Amino acid sequence: MTGAPAADASTRATPDAESSTPTLRLAFRRSAFWIAAGAGALIVAIIATVLAGGGQVGGPPLAADNPAPAGAMALVEVLRSQGVSVTVADTLAEATAAAAGSTDSTLFSFDADGYLTRTQLETMAGLATRTVLADPDFDAILTLAPGVGFGGLAGTDPRTASCDIPAAVKAGRVSPGGKTLSITANGDADADGLTGCFPSGATAFSLVSRTAGDRTLTLVADTAVFRNDTITLDGNAALALNLLGSGGDLIWYLPTLADVARTGPPSLGELTPGWVTPTLVLLVLVSLAAMVWRGRRFGPLVAENLPVTVRAGETMEGRARLYARSSARLRALDALRVGAIQRLAAKVGLSRLATLDDVVLAVAAAAGRAPAEVRLTLVDALPTSDRDLVTLSDRIQDLERATTRTPTSPPPGRMDP
Repeated sequence: MTGAPAADASTRATPDAESSTPTLRLAFRRSAFWIAAGAGALIVAIIATVLAGGGQVGGPPLAADNPAPAGAMALVEVLRSQGVSVTVADTLAEATAAAAGSTDSTLFSFDADGYLTRTQLETMAGLATRTVLADPDFDAILTLAPGVGFGGLAGTDPRTASCDIPAAVKAGRVSPGGKTLSITANGDADADGLTGCFPSGATAFSLVSRTAGDRTLTLVADTAVFRNDTITLDGNAALALNLLGSGGDLIWYLPTLADVARTGPPSLGELTPGWVTPTLVLLVLVSLAAMVWRGRRFGPLVAENLPVTVRAGETMEGRARLYARSSARLRALDALRVGAIQRLAAKVGLSRLATLDDVVLAVAAAAGRAPAEVRLTLVDALPTSDRDLVTLSDRIQDLERATTRTPTSPPPGRMDP
């Protein structure tokens, strides 16, 4: 009797199955892209931080002791060399104390971070005879010069004084570009005593001044007039020196966090946006409605033992679906093999205590096939696809049929006396 065809190559036993546990090299390969992306983002962040902080090396912008391009140390040192007494103030209290000892003083202020309130701005404007504000913000303009607004950026054409303010006339012109201010008092500058210099267009000016009694307020739209890197352009230096050096005393006041009123740490309610509380209330109401809707009961729970009969076919189909869903081919095949081995052992007359090798030898002798082929079908072959699983299932069925058609005979070496 000829043996069955040789087993397919795809169903042959593999001596060493590939491990599914990832190695360190495989894990590194999978995460190499994210490691490179994280390193690149870190490098970009470091470069951006260095570039952003480069303009503040040496101190805050327009600080009297800041030699960096954004500082104003050059202007302060020139003023001191000309005999002007420069007092640096970091708080409004220090500026008030410095102004109290002088009758003809000039106060220069640049509030880059908007620390001062409107009340503090009014107090500051009344300290000195002349007050010069660089790049004033919205609160400063609205409080001290309501007839002034923002005028946008100036063009690249040279801008001459075009006014009768002595400091502007001596400067002649200022560097092109930069921010500007506009006079918005119904188009009538004289109504509020406002004078615009260095025009850029019809209503935009680089400098706006107002004189009320013995006090003068000057708003300089752009800080380029005072900065170390641009003060030497055109007439910037002449304008800055004449604005700040017309008196014997100069108060250089840059507001700091010390000017901010201390009110204690904010509460959680103050830090929470206004939309959070209504949203939380709405979520609570929706959760309660969902619990009432889905969690209601029609009566108390009653334990009742119901007779249940599950057919073997349903159990088999359910288990087969679980195996198919999880792609557990080998586990499904093992279930078929266990049942087949038990049935084959009974057909060839072996007891339940017979070993697997005894079953293989007896079935091979009964079916007329090689023991290696029978062992490959019942034990060693590993399915790598659904096609392999079906093929091995058919071979097991064929083996059972071949064994059924063959008369039962005792296995060799196990003859009863």
